[in-house]
Amino acid sequence: MTETSSNAFNPNSQDPQAALDTDTLLRSLRRKEGSWVKWGQACQQLQKAGFNPQKIFEETGFEPIQQNQVIVGSQVFTSMVNAGVSEATRQHFERKGSDILYEFRILNQAERAAAADFVVEKNIDLDDSHDLAKAMKDLSPRSTPPEGFTKHPGDAIAYQCWKLARQHSDLQDRSRLIAKGLRFVNSVAARQKLEQLLTDFSITSSRSAPRLPIYRLENEEELPRVLPVVGKLPLSLADLQAVPLTEEVGAFRMVQFSGTGAWVPVPGWKVLLGAEDPVVLLCDSNHLPAPLPGQPEEILVVVDRAQRQWNANSYFVVAQDQQLELQWFDEAPSLSLLGQVILVVRPKRIIDEDLTKDAWQIDE
Repeated sequence: MTETSSNAFNPNSQDPQAALDTDTLLRSLRRKEGSWVKWGQACQQLQKAGFNPQKIFEETGFEPIQQNQVIVGSQVFTSMVNAGVSEATRQHFERKGSDILYEFRILNQAERAAAADFVVEKNIDLDDSHDLAKAMKDLSPRSTPPEGFTKHPGDAIAYQCWKLARQHSDLQDRSRLIAKGLRFVNSVAARQKLEQLLTDFSITSSRSAPRLPIYRLENEEELPRVLPVVGKLPLSLADLQAVPLTEEVGAFRMVQFSGTGAWVPVPGWKVLLGAEDPVVLLCDSNHLPAPLPGQPEEILVVVDRAQRQWNANSYFVVAQDQQLELQWFDEAPSLSLLGQVILVVRPKRIIDEDLTKDAWQIDE
């Protein structure tokens, strides 16, 4: 969920009619009128109108984390209804289930509809819905499903159980996973694959995901500044005045310019000097394929767009429904690889940023 303003509310961005509408939305949320889907839509409208999550909480009692859940859940609800679900599924999720639909945010539109129908059919709870979403997401990049399985939601979670069961030597863990897979399995062939594990106790080792190439900036010298260049003398006054004021933003001192682009300085480490076509993506550390420990923080992900050859020791950028994602593949995917992750940079820990601006304080 993205806040549209750093302030609680900017009345200058509203016309009188819009202000009247926000009053109505706030009152509706305060009274909890309508379904949770309407609550999510109202929260999203308020944020777009200039209210931040904390202000909405103060006005309505909806905590920021709850706002995020109902906003995303309502978006998934609309998406799955547009894709086509049964009437029973639509009615079920109109009454409840924002937490379950929130789990399906990682799926595409068709997968969301299939997963929602399956949840209602099998009466699946939140924990199993989380596993279902992950199982379907893992199968999504494959052009063809694994041998003996289909991309049906039931077979997706059955395949996940089958794969995990083969990696466990503990009979209790294996039995639990096989039973779970048999509960959800859809196709006859997939059921047979699971039942074979009841007599086949061989162990198959799994390939672990590689570590992300993470580096944290530690020294002041590793934080270069990006400076605008006026040109080479002789120069005119107009040349000097034509250079815009640069503004450094965020922990990485990103420099913005007119338009949608920006520059960010990164030290000239060897891995960057060898990159042919490096670009930078900004994201929060908890959104990585392998989330980093500790509090979430903004990080830089450097991607070399020239490196598109799959290997099992790297993470890659792919597009799912026109949205960029970072993923690791244990085998060559059917998706087009858009670039390889060559570096993940964490910001320097600065206790008091104002101190770094006063050299005499640093020296002391």
